[in-house]
Amino acid sequence: MKIIIHGGFFSESDQSQEVKTAKQNSLKNIAQKAFEYLKTNSAFDTAAYAVSLLEDDELYNAGTGSQIQSDGIIRMSAAVMDGETQKLSGVINIQDVKNPVLVAKHLLNEDDRVLGGNGAKNYATAHGFENFSTEIPQRRKEYEEKLQNGGKGTVGCVAMDSNGKLAAATSTGGKGFEIPGRISDSATVAGNYANEFCAVSCTGVGEDIVSNATAAKIVTRVVDGMSLKNAFDKTFEELKKIDGFAGAIAIDKDGTLYHQDSHPTMAFASFDGTDFTVFS
Repeated sequence: MKIIIHGGFFSESDQSQEVKTAKQNSLKNIAQKAFEYLKTNSAFDTAAYAVSLLEDDELYNAGTGSQIQSDGIIRMSAAVMDGETQKLSGVINIQDVKNPVLVAKHLLNEDDRVLGGNGAKNYATAHGFENFSTEIPQRRKEYEEKLQNGGKGTVGCVAMDSNGKLAAATSTGGKGFEIPGRISDSATVAGNYANEFCAVSCTGVGEDIVSNATAAKIVTRVVDGMSLKNAFDKTFEELKKIDGFAGAIAIDKDGTLYHQDSHPTMAFASFDGTDFTVFS
């Protein structure tokens, strides 16, 4: 059983040591909670659970604390993918729900598994997800001052359960001040992908991640026999050709944990029941 999570990127120049320490403590705490949950639950359920905890923490740009788009509205996206069934479900540009990743999870058994905008919100309401504002005062202040905060990003989790099953979940509040209707990578196979061989969750600039098909490439290369490290290296070399900004976390079928980013520093933590690794 293994867990690796990420909390997006932040710039050392933009963030205080206090914020860095808070993120380290938060990621360690969430990784540990998720690992305890994993002991009695599947990788799929755990990935969604871990991301819901990240969504609930205002330190991250997902769920509560999401960025505000150029028209003053928060729209969020999230997806989960079960490595065993290879089913992905997601929501795109959903508004006014506390945990987009849990709505995405609920969609897994539907025939229509990726919903956007009003359709996603109507589905959430019909299935008991209460109306909830994810705006925090800091985000409103940033929006009103037309400032972009580089210290927040997409969140994600990759999990391997006791049966060796893999899953990935990813959630984002967007990049801030984008054109309404913009779609990120998080609810696509470029940003969130899993099968029986490997699972990957990405963060960074969605357009770059989609252009590079980052998560799907990494997983496909592992399926084709590459080591996880080599699959990452090749995929990130291709990302360089478009000057792409991205980070990714992964676990392969052998339980190998891996992470890489194109620009420092992606906030991440991993836990295998004994050893923690937390970004520094």
